[in-house]
Amino acid sequence: MMMVSDDCLVECKIDDDSDEDDGGEERINMPPPPPEFASKASTPAPDPPTPISKASTPISKPPTPSTASATPTPTHPVNRDPYGINQHLKVEVSDVLAEPATPHSIDQVWLYSVTGFEKARIWTYRCLSLLFAVPFALLLGIFLAILACLHVWFVVPCIQLSNTFLPCLRSLFLCAVNVFIAPFCASIALCCSQIAISLSNKDWHQMRDKETV
Repeated sequence: MMMVSDDCLVECKIDDDSDEDDGGEERINMPPPPPEFASKASTPAPDPPTPISKASTPISKPPTPSTASATPTPTHPVNRDPYGINQHLKVEVSDVLAEPATPHSIDQVWLYSVTGFEKARIWTYRCLSLLFAVPFALLLGIFLAILACLHVWFVVPCIQLSNTFLPCLRSLFLCAVNVFIAPFCASIALCCSQIAISLSNKDWHQMRDKETV
């Protein structure tokens, strides 16, 4: 029978005052064994997971939307002439009015003239566009629609049909020219090649006198 000394005995303490878990289990603190009885290959046992009570679990709240209103971004001006078809209409005051140094008017006269020119040009254009822009736009739209309709349903089909039938017409025309027109023209040329006109000196002088008269 093997005798064990008192130094190797391990005292286990049980804490009765420890808090009970939800399932009624008690926590027991077990000290590690002495080094004499510890195995070299043994690994330390992991600590038991600490129970978390449901009451202590933090409840995540949904993020509250920001109450700050979105600031409106400034809109860029619309380019009304993206292809530059009216670049020649960009007229400045310096393109029309220019005062040399020698005949110099009063500064206020020049400033008021430039201001009047600009205001008259801008507001006259605005008033005329207010009156005629919408009707002219409607007329142009109708005109372009008519052109597009004619182009789609008349011009292009006629061109395609002509491209289809022109080779046939070309072959027929070449046959007619080679069979009828070319021999007729060749025979007339042979007949006319035999005609010779001879003029005597008397006739030559008479013709010359008539020209001088």
